[in-house]
Amino acid sequence: MPQSPFPWRSSSSSSTSSSSTNWFRGLFFIPTCLALNSFLFILFYISSTSTPNPFPSQIPSHFSDSSSRYVSSLNLSITTLRVAQKVSLPDDNGGPPLPQFQTQPFPPLPSFGKRIHEQAEGVFHDEELFLEDYKEMNKSFKIYVYPHKRSDPFARSLLPENFEPHGNYASESYFKKSLIKSHFITNDPKEADFFFLPFSITGLRNDRRVSVSGIPNFIRDYIFDVSHKYPYWNRTGGADHFYVACHSVGRSAMDKSSEAKSSIVQVVCSSSYFLTGYISHKDAALPQIWPRKEDPSNLASSKRTRLAFFAGAMNSPTRQALVQVWGKDSEIFAYSGRLKTPYADELLRSKFCLHVKGFEVNTARVGDSIFYGCVPVIIANYYDLPFGDILNWKSFSIVVTTSDIPRLKEILKGINDEEYARLQSNVLKVRKHFKWHSSPVDYDTFHMVMYQLWLRRTSVRLPLLD
Repeated sequence: MPQSPFPWRSSSSSSTSSSSTNWFRGLFFIPTCLALNSFLFILFYISSTSTPNPFPSQIPSHFSDSSSRYVSSLNLSITTLRVAQKVSLPDDNGGPPLPQFQTQPFPPLPSFGKRIHEQAEGVFHDEELFLEDYKEMNKSFKIYVYPHKRSDPFARSLLPENFEPHGNYASESYFKKSLIKSHFITNDPKEADFFFLPFSITGLRNDRRVSVSGIPNFIRDYIFDVSHKYPYWNRTGGADHFYVACHSVGRSAMDKSSEAKSSIVQVVCSSSYFLTGYISHKDAALPQIWPRKEDPSNLASSKRTRLAFFAGAMNSPTRQALVQVWGKDSEIFAYSGRLKTPYADELLRSKFCLHVKGFEVNTARVGDSIFYGCVPVIIANYYDLPFGDILNWKSFSIVVTTSDIPRLKEILKGINDEEYARLQSNVLKVRKHFKWHSSPVDYDTFHMVMYQLWLRRTSVRLPLLD
């Protein structure tokens, strides 16, 4: 065999080829060993843990009352299945017995107390927490109101009304009157948690110099003046400012103040998740309440003979669908237009009163239902219900999607007498939270709105620059 003219190349090439082969073998050998080890470990783990440990019968000692407060008190009684032993069942086709597993339940999860479980049936999400926090709010919460004089050209829209609020949008006026004469007001901006922009959307709407189309311009100019005359707005970009509006045109008030709209807290009746300008965790729902003075005397549920009631204008597809399906029903009274009988009488004789979306998600019917002791049925998709941070609406109302209108009777008749009695009893408990007073009283609508603002306050106060 002839020798290579470059023997060193031949030797080197052979050596390189051999080392490359060994390297590739090692490359495949290492992960194969790791995979095998992992597989063996998994088999060992499964075999060693085939019998699960029972649940502890008590809360571990390291749990504090506060840490176990919410999780433990759900009073769960979930049943879980576990394998106890193998048994053999005959094969239906005549073959050998098939291995099967007999199951038996785990013991129920431990009961850690009933406080929160009971509250699931109550009107508050957490009554104890609310009452404690409410006391602190009453003691320390402070609001600064931008000052205006009676000589101001727009004084009627910037200052409280001199007469008793009335009508469909009275909530807006009641709040301002109540706030101005409350102990929450401070004349020292340095101790203020919030700054109130006192313009009235309803007042501006009725002012011919402004009207509906001019409201966004007025608000834009008002915020410009406030931000240049006072230092308070600029330190937070308006995040510690709020305004109140009940008329639906209030949702467009900030259309020409887009930056302010994203930061300011809007306390509005038209509180809909569907509106791009409304942010539920930042903004707050204001209940639309028609003022009523004397309490009705016959609120007992035993006197309510009609299943459900609604009356109103056909100003939305949802209402049209309701009347189309149930307009001729003998148990659900769904009426379009003005009633021939007193409105209060119909509310008092009905077990359920229907709040059905009109132009907006909100109407005064929720407040009407509660005032007359009638269980409200909410048919308004995307409605951020008033005081939803505080009250457990499931305990005193029924929420029905618009797509379930054809099933409305089935849903309402599926509520037995005991469940209805609980719902109606809770309606009577929350009545005081849906009432305005000339002079505010504890836990009324004014104080509940204040508590919503209290929940949205910032925990850090930025210093005011001189």
